[in-house]
Amino acid sequence: MTKLFFEVKDDYQSFFDMETGKPYQFLRKIDEGGYTKYQEGFFNQDNNTVKVKDYEKNTENTFSVPENVQDIVSSFYYLRNHPKIDLLKDGEAIEIDMFFDNETTKFKLKYIGKEDIKTKFGKISCKVFKPYVQAGRVFKEEESLSVWISNDDNKIPVRIQASLAVGSLKADLEAFKGLKHSFKVKVD
Repeated sequence: MTKLFFEVKDDYQSFFDMETGKPYQFLRKIDEGGYTKYQEGFFNQDNNTVKVKDYEKNTENTFSVPENVQDIVSSFYYLRNHPKIDLLKDGEAIEIDMFFDNETTKFKLKYIGKEDIKTKFGKISCKVFKPYVQAGRVFKEEESLSVWISNDDNKIPVRIQASLAVGSLKADLEAFKGLKHSFKVKVD
């Protein structure tokens, strides 16, 4: 129903090194109710730069970035394997550098706690996180987004829920394959 009032067609892609977690390319192609952006970025991790091609404006700019900077998608993969992620206590957060909208910002992921949620696969033990997002055009406030990650060695996103400027959104995991570890479902 949200689509009837606020059509969003966003395509975010990230390509990163599987061993280091460092990104080497991103794609951002968005259309949010007429607001559009089409960019591609290329990271040079040795020189700590990102070259951004803006296909709508037909421009190309290079930006200096700090070491170990992430893009918006690679941030989630990087953080789910971060050594401190399993040591967080309720209310604590991890902060990293993220390149977004042609600038480096601090991205903060707050740990809320553990919760068992019902899914189509059964009851799954999850860790709940709140990524701080930009309030305004899409999200109602900074802590409008919640992410449930399986509390196992896979650490896969199971649910995402958001309070939007107009309405709300809930998305659940529909399918999975090729997991490195067995997927644990609780029996009632």
